[in-house]
Amino acid sequence: MTYMIVGASSGLGKDLAHEFASNNKNLILISRDKTDLEYLKSDIILKHKVDVKILPADLSSIDDVENFLRSNEKTFNSLDGLLFPIALMTEKDKVLASSLESKKIIYSNFYSITLLINNTLSINKNKKNITIVGFGSISASIGRHVNTFYSAAKNALETYFESLIITTLNENINVQFYTLGYLDTGLSFEKKLILPKGSTKKLAKIVFSNLNISGGKFYFPFWWKPISLAINILPFSIVKLIVKRFN
Repeated sequence: MTYMIVGASSGLGKDLAHEFASNNKNLILISRDKTDLEYLKSDIILKHKVDVKILPADLSSIDDVENFLRSNEKTFNSLDGLLFPIALMTEKDKVLASSLESKKIIYSNFYSITLLINNTLSINKNKKNITIVGFGSISASIGRHVNTFYSAAKNALETYFESLIITTLNENINVQFYTLGYLDTGLSFEKKLILPKGSTKKLAKIVFSNLNISGGKFYFPFWWKPISLAINILPFSIVKLIVKRFN
């Protein structure tokens, strides 16, 4: 069985690659950094003895994504699953971010992912089973003064995955979505956090063990589920005061 991991070179993506390989799954790894991918490939083959293919690609560029899809059509025909632990955040991501900056963030965290999924599903119409796993963010629960376009993109991604789950209920396509809180990655390094960070290695194990759960939505760490529900239930005027208190 072969799984494609998009955003595989670090953090959660890297841990997912090792977890799946340790369970004898072959891998196709995608990331912008070819050097990091080559190092990860060598490490996985040495430790787990599985087949690993690397495909450098920049998901922040639509032209690059479309060229990538045209050049690798046969690759998508052999997939048993796709996972999207990709997350692009920048310091310039605010309401008044430049057009170039906002496009880069939205393409990486939302639009390019939909292109890859739609391409895969169109190629694999007659495939018996395929699993698609998306990863969102608790930051998508409410507007923010920083990471503005990242949060908006993750919000759109969650809605897209909900639609995908509903659309594929009667098909042999298993779609899952994880809403993530703070994780022990470089994205949260040195940040002052109210709640503890979740382990990406633990999450990778959970994702693998949940592969057969159909149409699932999950939260990690688990305590973010009631927090997210509270944010959605409370009037925006109250949520706004809470956000202001912690900014």
